[in-house]
Amino acid sequence: MLPAERRNPRLMRDMFHTVAPRYDFITRAFSYGMDRHWKRVGVDWAALPYRAKVLDLASGTGDFSLLVAKHRPNAKTVAVDLTERMLHLAGARGVRQCVCAAAEQLPFPDHFFDCVFVGYGLRNFGNLHAALKEIERVTRPGGLLVSLDFFLPGQPVLRALYLSYLYAQGAFWGTFLHGRPSVYIYIPRSLRCFLSIEEFSALLRAIGYPHVRARSFILGGIGLHWAAKE
Repeated sequence: MLPAERRNPRLMRDMFHTVAPRYDFITRAFSYGMDRHWKRVGVDWAALPYRAKVLDLASGTGDFSLLVAKHRPNAKTVAVDLTERMLHLAGARGVRQCVCAAAEQLPFPDHFFDCVFVGYGLRNFGNLHAALKEIERVTRPGGLLVSLDFFLPGQPVLRALYLSYLYAQGAFWGTFLHGRPSVYIYIPRSLRCFLSIEEFSALLRAIGYPHVRARSFILGGIGLHWAAKE
């Protein structure tokens, strides 16, 4: 069953409003400091065209937007997130264009973007299939979806160990930073009803991305996907 936050956009916004000031710290802590490197690999391998139009979806505080601006300065990037506080922080970091919107209802025309980046957002979309179809709609033919997210390791023992680790980490940091262990326990709760890297690759192929490349980190617990639209 989906966590309550995924079934209720207001709960999702409230949760991320709470964690926004600590969001960057937590992504570094849960990734052993590798988060920025993984995102940089995602941008580098995207090989964006000159003056690319880029969507940073579920942008958080704008990591992908800032990486694109640094490494592809001629690109035009739009950061989109469901939580206004995240976008305010992104703007304070130098992200120029921010839009508050849901992934399932993007306010952009068809075939508008050359590339869509999604950082840790897939698990949070209330309707994953609808969000992916929206991403596909706003991406030009031949354009890319680049996603970095938590996934379920395929091997059962590793899966159990990974979820246990995330519960322990989430409880510690939630209590330490917010006095609420439930805040970051959401990560393993959302992951329990999610996919493996291989299952997500298959889903992308089924909805219109025939060319999918994936890299696995932390024994399959983190996945980076590049998917080219037909």
